[in-house]
Amino acid sequence: MATLRTAGDFGPLLEVGRPLKGLDVGIALAVIAGVVVLLVIYAITKAVRIIQQGFVGVVTRFGEFKDIKNPGLCFIVPFIEVLKVVDVRETPRTGDRQQVITRDNVAVIVNATIFSQVVDVRLALFTNSDYLVSTDNLARTSVRAVFGSITLDEAFSQRERIGTMLQTQMEEATDKWGVRINRVEVLEITPPDQILQAMALQKQADQEKRARILESEGQQQSAVNVADGQRQAAIKEAEGAQQSAILRAEGNRQAQILEAEGRSQAIASVYAAIKAAAPDPTLVAILQLDTLAKFAESDNTKLIIPAESAALLGAVQAIRGVLNEVPSVTPTT
Repeated sequence: MATLRTAGDFGPLLEVGRPLKGLDVGIALAVIAGVVVLLVIYAITKAVRIIQQGFVGVVTRFGEFKDIKNPGLCFIVPFIEVLKVVDVRETPRTGDRQQVITRDNVAVIVNATIFSQVVDVRLALFTNSDYLVSTDNLARTSVRAVFGSITLDEAFSQRERIGTMLQTQMEEATDKWGVRINRVEVLEITPPDQILQAMALQKQADQEKRARILESEGQQQSAVNVADGQRQAAIKEAEGAQQSAILRAEGNRQAQILEAEGRSQAIASVYAAIKAAAPDPTLVAILQLDTLAKFAESDNTKLIIPAESAALLGAVQAIRGVLNEVPSVTPTT
């Protein structure tokens, strides 16, 4: 069982504690000194700050803007000044997938990534309560506005233009916040399933049309090539025939020239031989008669004698004289 103690039971302890007042003061001073040391250490840790590369420190004193600290080691007044670190690197922020309606009344699912960067930390902190949330909300409204001003075909074929339009529209508001929109990338444009099926059919029809066009163009080109080949062959054949005719004519001309030269030389030789032999009129008449005999042996029905009548009479007289001088032969019995 528990027993109750009276004040008399603690008497000896109280009597012993009375001469220890000096020790209590020393302990209290030690505690106070420890607390002061801890406060000094805490104040030093609050006064000395390190800012990493890619960040900037904004110093406020009693809630009012005081200074901007660059990356590195910096000092502030503890308990009076507050340092807030702001990321000034380019930050990609991917928005949520949202449904928008194009100008031709087609509902599509769109998603985009915004690459933003803080260029003025003072404006970013003191002109907007939360510039990150504001940038995200602005991106959503800008996406709806831009896609509502274009058609579905333009949305699929002009993504770079859409990104430029989004960037321009967002910068009109973010410039006041000290935030710069470096670029906007459209990640996804998903139309409804019915539109996808219609696009697939249209693509198939376009492919078939292109195939037929290419086939007809191929046939046309083939016909053109065949006609061109035939034309080139005809030209080559005509050129060959022309060259052959030229060569044949040249050969005939050379043959005629050579024949004429041969005749000329033969006539000259005959004339020289006749002239050297000095023939008398009797021999000339005999030769003329021989020539006339050869003319008479030909198959021609008409005979043209290119000789003057006086020359013929002279030839006849010469022949008569020759015949008169020939002695007559009497037959023997």
